[in-house]
Amino acid sequence: MPRLQRLEKTQGDAKAQQMMAKLDEGKKLLNIFRGMANSPAVLNAYLQFSGALKEGRLSGKAREAIALAVGQANRCEYCLAAHTIIGKGEGLDETAIKAARLGKSADSKIQAVITLARKLVDNKGHVTDSDIAGAKQAGLNDGEVAEVVANVALNIFTNYFNLANQTDVDFPKVAVDVG
Repeated sequence: MPRLQRLEKTQGDAKAQQMMAKLDEGKKLLNIFRGMANSPAVLNAYLQFSGALKEGRLSGKAREAIALAVGQANRCEYCLAAHTIIGKGEGLDETAIKAARLGKSADSKIQAVITLARKLVDNKGHVTDSDIAGAKQAGLNDGEVAEVVANVALNIFTNYFNLANQTDVDFPKVAVDVG
């Protein structure tokens, strides 16, 4: 049961209602957004941050691999379920989804992205010169390295929000443990 009120599009302040109405038009008024709407600043921050990163250099597959790797590291049931569906929409198959959750990819560039992402998560941002050099040797440029950091931060934000809120999963559930 969520700890924060799950707002309907007619609840909350005017700005929250406006954002939720727009999300509802696109059939994307998910439980995470209903919880975030308790603070329009939080919902707006998420929408702006995620929207900006979609315009970045990293592919949708790479962004979703990061989301799956970070969600697994944080054991966020909501985000794992959501990004399993979104990842499929970006072209990741079941094998690639499971691999990303385990910190692996058959694609060498996505492997570099996941490796750096997991090092950022596992070391709370304290990566080494060799971690960055390894990502660059695998083909990431400075902009892509910056985007890996930003995508990790975005996914930690959503993971922590959903874990703290105990957001009800509105996607087909997936097991948190990968075997």
